[in-house]
Order: sequence, then C-alpha cells, then structure tokens
Amino acid sequence: MRIMRNSQLRKIIVTALFAAIIFIGISVFQIPIPALIGRPFVHFGNALTALAIMFLGFGYGTLAGAIGLGLFDVTHGYASTAYLTVLEVVIVAAVVTLVFRLLRRDDTKKWHIVLVAFVAGFTKIFTSFGNSVIEGVAYQGMQWHAAVVGAVASEPATIVNSITTFVLVMILYYPLKKILNRSGLI
Repeated sequence: MRIMRNSQLRKIIVTALFAAIIFIGISVFQIPIPALIGRPFVHFGNALTALAIMFLGFGYGTLAGAIGLGLFDVTHGYASTAYLTVLEVVIVAAVVTLVFRLLRRDDTKKWHIVLVAFVAGFTKIFTSFGNSVIEGVAYQGMQWHAAVVGAVASEPATIVNSITTFVLVMILYYPLKKILNRSGLI
C-alpha cells in the first residue's frame, strides 16, 4: 500500500510540475502569428502538454495540460474560450495516448517518438480548426460558412504551432526522460 501511495504521490508531483512548466512555457515564450480568427502565437505549451501525456498517461497528462493551458487562458484574457482549450487538450491526449499505447509505450525505437510527436502536432491542426470555427461563430458572430473560411485562412498559424510541437517533442523527450528518471519521478 505504501508503494502505491508513493507512486501516486510521484504522479501528482510530476503532474503539478508539468502544469507549472506548461504555464511558464506558454507565458514566457510567445511569437504572435497573424490570423483571421483568434490571436494565435507560437509557444511551448502544446509540446509540453504532449510530453506530459506521454510520461504521465491520459489522466494525469490531460490534467497537467488542462491546468497549464487553461490557467494561461484564464489569466491572459482568453477566459471565455478556456473550455475550448481544455477540450483540445482532452482530444489531443486521447489520440496521443492511443498511439503511444499501440506502440506499447516503447521509446527504445526513436521512430516511435517521432510518430507520436507527429500525431500530437497533426491532431492539433484539427482541434485548432474546430476551436477557430466555434470561436468565430460563438464569439465573433460569424455565419457558419464564414467561420469555416476564417478557420481555413488561420490554418497557417496552426501549422506553424503544430510543426513547433512536433519538433519540440522529438528534441525534448529523451533529455526530459533522463531528468525525470534520475530524479526518481518516473
């Protein structure tokens, strides 16, 4: 029983750590990208969320991403659409978790991490598109077709963020795993 509690405590600690790092990663590093809908910018938050999901699994990884990204939204003028961000985290977490499980969480093959990183970035393209459509209709008063056109026109910003997620997950996975292993957190 004690081992299980310690294991659960470690997961809670790493979840809180990832939530804080995700919040900092989106707060500190921002490069604005022009778009017709929303105010997108390149940031580390999506990549760090994908990494949290890979290391912690669906439940705790989703929680870390939802807290980190959601807290950013609430504290930086995006409170009205924070629920969309949390919904995006849940969808990305479900897809990343599924793919990583299908690969048996085997990170000894580097191409597995490349595939999961690609899936995380690719999934973000679709969730951001949906987010933009909902935001256009619900918050900017656009007609459905205009919101879809606006979301398509905003996709270059999303693609830049998705590529950033893909690259950062590939670069950060193994060094972060080493740090978490050495510290006894995973």
